Amino acid sequence: MNIIGLDSLVFGVDDLAACAQYLVDYGLRDAGNGRYEALDGTAVVIANESDTALPKAPASGCSLRKTVFGVADAATLDAIAEELGRDRPVRRLADGSVESHDDDGFVLGFQRTVRRPVGTPGELSNAPGAPIQRAVNTLGVNAAAPQIRPRTLSHIVYFVPDAAKSEAFYVRRLGFRCTDRFTGVGPFLQPAGTLDHHTHFLIGAPPHMQGVEHFTFHFGGPTEVLLNGSRFVEKGYQSFWGPGRHQFGSNWFWYFNSPFGCRVEMDADMDLHDTAWQPREAALDADASQAFLLRYRRKWAPGPGMPANGDDA
Repeated sequence: MNIIGLDSLVFGVDDLAACAQYLVDYGLRDAGNGRYEALDGTAVVIANESDTALPKAPASGCSLRKTVFGVADAATLDAIAEELGRDRPVRRLADGSVESHDDDGFVLGFQRTVRRPVGTPGELSNAPGAPIQRAVNTLGVNAAAPQIRPRTLSHIVYFVPDAAKSEAFYVRRLGFRCTDRFTGVGPFLQPAGTLDHHTHFLIGAPPHMQGVEHFTFHFGGPTEVLLNGSRFVEKGYQSFWGPGRHQFGSNWFWYFNSPFGCRVEMDADMDLHDTAWQPREAALDADASQAFLLRYRRKWAPGPGMPANGDDA
């Protein structure tokens, strides 16, 4: 199945104003009607939790109402509808998309992808002895740059009661494959239409915790994650984890608390894998989760009267 990745996430929230401001400050563009877009058109969509047009939540306390996948063509839509229709309801919506649900009750949508090309280059880095990547006289960072925009919807992480059962659905029914795995926790999953390390990570958890752990968009490079994250903190948002760099996937990360009832991450520079890749497996601990972890602090400059180690006075 030629599923490319996530096109949008639909949430029903209790504080529309706070969620809207969060998404704008994060860097998404307000496209109207509760839709907040990245550069390629992938998006988060928000509506009031009482909106009767929203699908049912998969579990009490979960604000995610629908995960929408982008697919390559009409043939893929037809194949998905036929496959899922074997044992569960499938709806064809007025916009041509397909709607159903997974084995955990998460509502799924499938549509011809909205993704459009992103014309600006990503972050380039120069290394002594290697060919020049960032052109001469081109700056590597501009702290006064305007709003940094995320490029595309990257991945989502689910808490699920039975990670093995959930994995089997995505692998056997939708053509995903495992790229890496944390032993006793769950798999990182990649659909057939992308090289990204994962679009889903499934974490086994007690049934009362079922829902979303976090979601994230890809940014143009680590500098964008660090600069945008620093600005986010300065706007009053609470850092939860990071900045740092993961082991599985290698993506730079910075997680923040949010009004969505889950964390929201900024990420960049994820590993790409094709079918030749052999999945790794490791126990989930601090060393396996991150290659390194940094700590945000206020800006500081050396000078008379300043602490020699750069710590806050």
